[in-house]
Amino acid sequence: MKISALRVVLAATAAMGIAVGAADAAERVLKIQTSSNASHASLAYMNAEWVPKLEAMTGGTLSIELLPVDAVVPRRETPEAIGVGILDGDLTSINYFSGVDPAFALMGDLIAGYDSADQIQAYCAQGGGREMLQKLMDAHYPGVHVIGCGAYAKEAFVSKVPIHGVADFKGVKVRSPEGLAADVFKRVGAAPVSMSGSETYGALEKGVIDAADNSAYANNDANGMHKVAKYPIFPGIHSTPILQFTISQQVWDELSEQERTALDVWYLAAYNGLRQYFDRLDRQLVARDKAAGELTIIDWPQEERDKFRTIAQEAWSDFAAQSPLAKEVYESHVAFMKEAGLL
Repeated sequence: MKISALRVVLAATAAMGIAVGAADAAERVLKIQTSSNASHASLAYMNAEWVPKLEAMTGGTLSIELLPVDAVVPRRETPEAIGVGILDGDLTSINYFSGVDPAFALMGDLIAGYDSADQIQAYCAQGGGREMLQKLMDAHYPGVHVIGCGAYAKEAFVSKVPIHGVADFKGVKVRSPEGLAADVFKRVGAAPVSMSGSETYGALEKGVIDAADNSAYANNDANGMHKVAKYPIFPGIHSTPILQFTISQQVWDELSEQERTALDVWYLAAYNGLRQYFDRLDRQLVARDKAAGELTIIDWPQEERDKFRTIAQEAWSDFAAQSPLAKEVYESHVAFMKEAGLL
């Protein structure tokens, strides 16, 4: 959809009342489109626990309205919508913009790179990640200001067959996003299959696929994946998607210094809280399922995780060669991971 048509979408959206309530009492409410479905636990948690806190932190001058994915514009068009003032910002997956530059693929999910969402939080906040993302925005989406980036959960892995290590991937049909993730699975001998998330359960049930790169353990549980896939891998081995929180540079410039500081602090605190919430929820469900004995929950030994990461590094390097910015993102990740002892 052309950006000129986005204003029509916005008008129609407003007319239909497609808005997830922010506090009307605030003097200014920022409209932020997310990558969460309306039913996702992450969106519910943010709305319940953290949206009210921003208004409190600013004394009622600023609030935020978190909209579900595709609520105003298609998921891959949020930066353009921010640039022309249709959205104030986004809290969304960086991976959506991989088609613009492979740098976004490496920035959005360094497959098998990090052991935890906490490590990614550190990379974004103290390891140069936020600055690197701003450089990508300046190059491809001028007028978008990066407040931060981070991850809230390492995805678990859904499987109908036991996969105890790298060698067990040979011949396994895996639902996987195209791009970097699919490349890594190919390198370990799996057969990646591209399909939407809505098709995953049926494909597992019918045997079209054997396993799936899907979501966090709690989301997989809620979606019924474990009813047909009895060998989940937890903690996950592959994906820890990184999300961005951005707003229009014009909007940022209009905010007071106190409001800017509040947004910075709010985001860091909110995403730390979201990470802790999902980690606790995942582990509660894993403990429940282990006690029930109906699932075989597999935890890879560190040596197999290291082996998988070594193979993934070859894919990172190949993607890094595809553009100058991709090379910079790659070098930024590697420098931080070496400091953290991951490489």
